[in-house]
Amino acid sequence: MKQILVFLLFAAMLCWFMFAPIYKHVLIMRQAVLQKETDYLLEIGANGRHGYIDAAMMAESRRRLEDAGFRGSDVSYEVTTTSGAPGTDPTRPVPRGTGIRLEMRYPYDGLFDIDRLIGISPAPDGGFLGAAGMKMSEYVP
Repeated sequence: MKQILVFLLFAAMLCWFMFAPIYKHVLIMRQAVLQKETDYLLEIGANGRHGYIDAAMMAESRRRLEDAGFRGSDVSYEVTTTSGAPGTDPTRPVPRGTGIRLEMRYPYDGLFDIDRLIGISPAPDGGFLGAAGMKMSEYVP
């Protein structure tokens, strides 16, 4: 009986050590994709032709993130500028030299629930992955 118990515990620990890095890898990949999308939106939004990040750009971003395995409806965007002007209005682009800041958030989606198996308390339910960046606008009217 002891041998069976030791075998089961050893097998469970072996499985845990083999598969634990996989879900951490998913977390790292989600973070990298989110940061890449943030940088891309900033590059497009702050270029000389735009000077804003509008709802259409965010919708395209959601579509690209859905292609990468995210749920587009769960991604949140927050656009601010260093001048306090709205950075989402295509009729009033942000002028050159003003910073456009973008923050994107995506929920953890219970990714850490598996940690309960080894006694680690998972991240809180309201936790988010986040990516942020800022770029100076190049728009010249």
